[in-house]
Amino acid sequence: MWTSLCLRFPTTPSILHSLFRPATTGDIAFPFLLAGRPTAPALPLGSHYHQSRNGSNLAPRHTKYRKAHKGRVPVRTGGSTKGTTVIFGEYGLRIKDGARLSAVQLTAAHTAIKRKIKTVKGSESWLRVFPDVPVTSKGNEVRMGKGKGTFEYWACRVPANCIVFEVGGLRKEIAKEALRLGGHKLPVKTEMVEKGDAPVAGAGYVGPLVRAKEMNVEAAVVGTKVMEESSNVVASL
Repeated sequence: MWTSLCLRFPTTPSILHSLFRPATTGDIAFPFLLAGRPTAPALPLGSHYHQSRNGSNLAPRHTKYRKAHKGRVPVRTGGSTKGTTVIFGEYGLRIKDGARLSAVQLTAAHTAIKRKIKTVKGSESWLRVFPDVPVTSKGNEVRMGKGKGTFEYWACRVPANCIVFEVGGLRKEIAKEALRLGGHKLPVKTEMVEKGDAPVAGAGYVGPLVRAKEMNVEAAVVGTKVMEESSNVVASL
């Protein structure tokens, strides 16, 4: 017992490390030594503390996995209009092309917008997307293998024609200037939309009636070409 006490409370400067170390199985024999000593916090099962790099505060609190597949930006071909209209505010910033936006880019754009509208009393801003996809990277000229790269930053995959930011409680001129400044921080082309504007269907969407008309026109063109070719063959005979 005297040996355990000497190991638990040494006379060297490492006494702080001994006092604040996590509890071990050896503490069961001497439970009175745990009194008043904090233990290390335990991580929740199936989750990880959020990783923060590149100076951005946008990051999920917990994730099921530390790394994820690269994936691709969704291309909506079924006519979905989700996220293409203004809901919370009066004006919105909509991207024209699908892109993967990083947390740093979203933070910079949101900061530029808030800096412009903060002088207007009662003005508000909303962020419609959130970076929850961990992006990893490897160094240059690294050989293949050795596992996936290390975590680099958080990002989100945003389809084309989606609203990224919204503002409200201010005049149209100020909102237009604020969204213009925010759009300059993003790597894609943007446009300003107002509440009540018509939604935009997914990229490449063609309505059923328009598609039917196109098919009929194509069939008519093909039929005309066949008739012309057959008439030419008959004339040559």
